[in-house]
Amino acid sequence: MTGSSGTPVSAAAATEAISDPWRVLADTLYAAYKTGGMVKGGEFVSAIIDAAEAVQHHPDVELRYGSVHLALTTHSANALTEADVALANTISAIAADLGIEPLSAPPARFELGIDVLDISAVKPFWKAVLGYRDEPEETSVDLADPAGILPGVWFQQMDEPRPQRNRVHVDLWVPHDVVEDRIAAAIDAGGSLVTDEFAPEWWVLADPEGNEICLCTWQNRD
Repeated sequence: MTGSSGTPVSAAAATEAISDPWRVLADTLYAAYKTGGMVKGGEFVSAIIDAAEAVQHHPDVELRYGSVHLALTTHSANALTEADVALANTISAIAADLGIEPLSAPPARFELGIDVLDISAVKPFWKAVLGYRDEPEETSVDLADPAGILPGVWFQQMDEPRPQRNRVHVDLWVPHDVVEDRIAAAIDAGGSLVTDEFAPEWWVLADPEGNEICLCTWQNRD
């Protein structure tokens, strides 16, 4: 990668530049590693902190008993940048040096989509009841958990009411290289494909009773 560390990069370019197990989901890089215990995990996190401090670019890090989960985005730019890609690859190298392997399951990210006629009227309720904060327009969600733990919420503008149809649905961001297998598995499990009109940005699937979920990727969003 060339240019300054704050130079934005497209999701496609980031996908080409990052090493396993990092994946692009929405506007963020995600990875998870299997550590087997707190001591090894703590050693890994400490090395990550040292690397991040050296370049003054910091990931979100979650240390669990047997794993470490990471998210990288440039919050000031509300976008992926070369600094995110560089630090992701540095963290991959740290993991390799410590003999730490990725988790077998690819990362994923939940969001809650709410279809509404009047966003300005509905949004304050969800902000209040969830205790969330407003997010910048450039991000993929309208409201976010200040602690960064619960799913983000976004509002989809409707032109007319939709009776007899659910208006709250789950968005699940998955890596572009696993989405087709996930769709096939969902259909094999009794679900149905509602539409692929918007693919490869997202596919709409439904369970046997019609409750919907969108599987989303970074593709065609740049």
